[in-house]
Amino acid sequence: MVERVAVTPAAAELLRSLRVQHGELMFHQSGGCCDGSSPMCYPAGEFLTGDVDVHLGDLDIGDGGLVPVWMTRAQYEYWKHTHLTIDVVAGRGAGFSLEAPEGVRFLIRSRVLSDDEYAELLAAGTL
Repeated sequence: MVERVAVTPAAAELLRSLRVQHGELMFHQSGGCCDGSSPMCYPAGEFLTGDVDVHLGDLDIGDGGLVPVWMTRAQYEYWKHTHLTIDVVAGRGAGFSLEAPEGVRFLIRSRVLSDDEYAELLAAGTL
């Protein structure tokens, strides 16, 4: 099965720390502008998802914990041909994402799916 999302070791370490502070976590990637297009980390269930959202997968943060990643369906239409990796860099973003007080921000790194990955997702009906 092709994974649509991944996490860097640095971002996984931060997520483990945030989970200790806030409980179970989730990401939502909206299609907004500016920092609204950054992946936002929330306590699980604090951001309500619905029919306008696509569950891209779950991040394995290395201690048995999984963090689900969601994206608006409209944004997904632009990004459905990509694999997304959540990373963390120094600097503060705006918004309500849990990492903001830590002096860092999450960001998305993307790459185009290989032909084989795309064909597998298409055959599975998940595109």
